[in-house]
Amino acid sequence: MTKTTTLLPLSILSLLLCIPHIDSFSPFLTRIQHSAILKSSTTTTSIFSSTSTTPTETTSNNDFKAPEIEINRRRNLAIISHPDSGKTTMTEKLLLYGGAIQQAGAVRQKAEQRSTASDFMDIEKQRGISISSTVMNFDYNSLRINILDTPGHEDFSEDTYRALAAADNAVMLLDGAKGLEPQTRKLFEVCRMRNLPLFTFVNKMDRPALTPYEIMDQIEEEFGLETHPILWPIGDGDRFKGVLDRLSNTVHLYQKSAKRGGKAEVIQVPLEDTDKLRELIGDEELFDKLMEDSELLEELLNPLDIDRVLAGNQSPLFFGSAMTNFGVQLFLDRFCDMGTKPTGRPAVKKDETTKSKKKTSAEQEKDNDEDDDDEAGELISPEFDEFTGFVFKTQANLDPKHRDRLAYVRVVSGTYRKGMKVGHSRSKSGKKYNLAQAQALFGNDRESVEIAYPGDVIGINNPGNFAIGDTLFTGLQKVAFPGIPSFSPEKFAYIRNPNPSAYKAFQKGMDQLLDEGAVQALRQRNDDGGGPLILAAVGQLQFEVVQSRLESEYGVESKLEPMGYSLARWADGGWDAIDKADADGKLFGTMIVQDRWKRPVLLFRNDWKAQAVAEEEEYLQLKPWSKPPSFDD
Repeated sequence: MTKTTTLLPLSILSLLLCIPHIDSFSPFLTRIQHSAILKSSTTTTSIFSSTSTTPTETTSNNDFKAPEIEINRRRNLAIISHPDSGKTTMTEKLLLYGGAIQQAGAVRQKAEQRSTASDFMDIEKQRGISISSTVMNFDYNSLRINILDTPGHEDFSEDTYRALAAADNAVMLLDGAKGLEPQTRKLFEVCRMRNLPLFTFVNKMDRPALTPYEIMDQIEEEFGLETHPILWPIGDGDRFKGVLDRLSNTVHLYQKSAKRGGKAEVIQVPLEDTDKLRELIGDEELFDKLMEDSELLEELLNPLDIDRVLAGNQSPLFFGSAMTNFGVQLFLDRFCDMGTKPTGRPAVKKDETTKSKKKTSAEQEKDNDEDDDDEAGELISPEFDEFTGFVFKTQANLDPKHRDRLAYVRVVSGTYRKGMKVGHSRSKSGKKYNLAQAQALFGNDRESVEIAYPGDVIGINNPGNFAIGDTLFTGLQKVAFPGIPSFSPEKFAYIRNPNPSAYKAFQKGMDQLLDEGAVQALRQRNDDGGGPLILAAVGQLQFEVVQSRLESEYGVESKLEPMGYSLARWADGGWDAIDKADADGKLFGTMIVQDRWKRPVLLFRNDWKAQAVAEEEEYLQLKPWSKPPSFDD
C-alpha cells in the first residue's frame, strides 16, 4: 500500500537558517546551527506531502528553487568498509535509533520479520553479504537523513563507487581487531578523490581489539589523515564498559538490551564525578586508564576543527559496538552536528535553444575529454534556480511481482515536484521527460513522494531511457554532470539459456539486469542478438549473482562458460581504427567484440599485451572504461 506523510511546520529557530549567508560569519556557527536544529524539536519533519504544493509555499522567485531551510536540514551519509566489519549491522542500528525501524533486523512496521532493511535480496539473505548499494531515509529530530549502505566485497566495488558519487559525507567503518584492511584502503582513496568529509567508526569493541592509539597511528601513517577522537572506549572485549564523549566530558556506561534487537540501556556520568565512575565501572585498572587517557588526549591532540573536517583533512573518530548498540546513537547525534549539508557538483552547461549539428570526430573527442574531467564547467550549488539531479544507480525488481525498474536520482539543486518535465543530458535539445511519479526509498520499500530537495535520493520509473551517469534538469540550459564510468571488467564468460522454452523470460531477465549495470554485456562483431552473449564483470561473484537472480526473480536457469581473457579496452578510435590495426596484424591474440551500443571493444589475455597495443597504436584511443553514448550520436 502506498504511504504518504504530511509536511509539518518547522520551528521559528529553524527559520533563522533561511537568512542568506548566515553560515559564512564563522565556521563554528554552522556547528552551533546544526546543534540548535537538533535540540529545537523532537518532532520529526518529512519532506513528503500528501497534497500538492504551490510555488508560493516553497519558493521565492523561481518555481524550482529550493528553500534554504530545506537544504540546511539535510544530511546524507555513505557507509564504507571491508567485508565483515559490521556495516549492515551498523546501518540497522542507525535506523533503529533514528526511529525508522522498531527493532533491528525488521523493516519499519514489519516487526515480525528478521531480515535487515538494507539486505533484502534472497542471495543477500542466504550469504549474509551486501551485493548492492541501498538507500534508506528517515527524519531524526528536525533533520532529514539519507543513508547509502554500500557493498563491502571488492567484486561489487563498482556499485560502491557509484553510491559515493551521490554522497556528501562518508563513514569509514573499521573492525577494532583488524584496523585498516585492503578494501577499506581502496574506498578511502575514492573518498579522498571526491573530498568527502570522512567520519571513522571503530566497530566491534565488544570483542578483543587493537588499542585506540594503534588504530589512530594506522590511519595517520597510511592515509596521512589526522584523527580526532570524539568517543573514547573504556576497555574492550568482555571488559568493554562504554565510552567517554570528549565533547561533553560525559561517560556513557552501557548494558545490553533485555529485548533482542532493542536499544541498549545507558547510564550517563560526568567525568568529574570520579567516585560514582569508579563504583559503576567496577574495574580499578579501567578507571585509572580512563582518567589517564582523558588527560593525555586533552594535552596532546590538536583541537577539533570543523573546517578541516568538512575539507576531509581531519576525521572525527568514534569507538563502539553496533551489535550491542554501544555508541551508535552518540555517533548519529554527532554526525548530525558536524556533517556537511548538501554540496554542489561541477557541471557543463549548454544552451538548450542551440540547434544541434552532427559533430566531427575531433569535436566528439573533445566533448568526451570534457565529460571525463570532474572539474569541467561551473559548480551547480544546491541554491541554483533550476532543478538538477543525476542517476547513480538503476535497479530492477524491487517489487518482483510487478517487474519494475527504478532509476536512483540524487537531487543536486532545486525542487522535484510530481509531474514535472525535465531535460535529459543524452537526449536531443528540447526533448522533455515527464516525471509523473517518484518514490522515497527504504531498502526495497517505497513511499510515494510529491516533493524533494537537494541531498535527497528519489526513485523514478525507468522504462529504459535513463542510464547510470545521466543528468536530469529544468531550464533553458542543458546541464551535464560528469558521468560515472563503468569499471574495466576482468572476468569474461559466455552465458547460455539451456531451456529454449524459457527464451522470453531469459531475455527479459538479462535485459533488466544489464540495465542495472550488474554486469556488462558484449557480443561478437555484427551480432544483432542471435549469437552468444558475453558477460563482463569485475569479479566472479557478479556472475553468481546474475545466475541466482535469473533463477529467483525470473524462474530461468543459465550456464556459464569462462573465457581466457583478463581485461577489456574500449576503442574510441572507432571501427575504422580497429580494421586498420587488425589488417596490420597488431591485434593477434586479442578478441574483437562490441558492447551493447555496438562500439568496438578489445579483449586481452594480459596487461602487457594491452599496454603494448595502446602505446604502439595510439590511433585506437584505448580506454579501460565506457559511458553510455548520447542519444543523438
